[in-house]
Amino acid sequence: MPYAHRIAEAALRRYLKMFPAVGLTGPRQSGKSTLLQHVLPEYTYLTFDDPKNILSFTDDPDGFLTQYHSHIIFDEIQYVPEIFNRIKIFIDKNRSTYGNFVLTGSSQFKFLQHATESLAGRIGLMSLLPFQYKEMPKALVRESIFHGGYPELVMRNYNESNLWYASYLETYLNKDVRALSNIGDMRDFRRFIQLLAANTAQLLDMSLYARDIGVSVPTIKRWLSILEASYIIFTVPPFYQNYGKRITKSPKVYFYDTGLISYLTGITTYEQYDKGPLAGSLFENYIISEILKKELHQATLSDIYYFRTQDNMEIDLIVDRKSTKDFIEIKKTATFHPNMINTLKKYAEPGCRSLLLYNGEKHTHKDIECIPYWDYLDS
Repeated sequence: MPYAHRIAEAALRRYLKMFPAVGLTGPRQSGKSTLLQHVLPEYTYLTFDDPKNILSFTDDPDGFLTQYHSHIIFDEIQYVPEIFNRIKIFIDKNRSTYGNFVLTGSSQFKFLQHATESLAGRIGLMSLLPFQYKEMPKALVRESIFHGGYPELVMRNYNESNLWYASYLETYLNKDVRALSNIGDMRDFRRFIQLLAANTAQLLDMSLYARDIGVSVPTIKRWLSILEASYIIFTVPPFYQNYGKRITKSPKVYFYDTGLISYLTGITTYEQYDKGPLAGSLFENYIISEILKKELHQATLSDIYYFRTQDNMEIDLIVDRKSTKDFIEIKKTATFHPNMINTLKKYAEPGCRSLLLYNGEKHTHKDIECIPYWDYLDS
């Protein structure tokens, strides 16, 4: 299978020049190992998905690090958390040497916990998500809205995507989830994921999910943490600076990959997506996840928020780049109506960029940029 160059390659090279170690996290099958082996062919690659490598380290940790301490890629390093302290010792012996260790993991929580405890100030942290818009073959862009962007599926033109997602989910449930936490009833946990998929791009109501599934709110909170840590979902918090009590404080929930939403909700064709009850929510999820990929892969260090008043006036997304912000409204329609931008006109900060991303033609209306979503994602 030919290698598809990734936008994140440039950020990786920047980080390798700045830090003794670089940490790359992201969901399983997002292309972490493939990227690293192509960008860094001179590095030794070793994965702890292989039990033999785990045993080799645990039998003789000092000997292992003596052998593998220079220009090494340790893949799925969360399976050997004891190695972080030993890497710290090697780094501290020669702090002027950069880019010796590249560490990857599919569990954000465990990886970040150990990396920040042992390698604070010594490691640069990056994320690699599935293909973003600019990395997609143009012939598959429309399908990617509901089929997602996992590289292996894209390279197969989405052939047998349902079988692929079924296997992906089972691997996730049986390997990553069990490693992160003792779930108990896995059927309830899977049902929770399905309910989240059916309610993507909506406000998070943990009490509602707890009642529907028959578990406690603390259980729902713990399950959400597991799904976030393993790159299944992400939450977008509210933006409330200077807006006080008018703003709700519940986050909104999105999936990193829209293909998993489609699999969990039975969407298999463009027509089912386009005409179905989830069309608007799934399109919003697609745009916001694509913008998140764009920001993360370029290591812009920006934050994302949504804005909603108590009377339900909403701005779908705020991309906060510290010195400036993009205020973004998202609509699936190709037809412009002035009421689409009412909230932008009222609440977007002066001097910041205000945009309507939709499927229509490019124009400006009262200082608000109305542009096809692909123009923004391709910029």
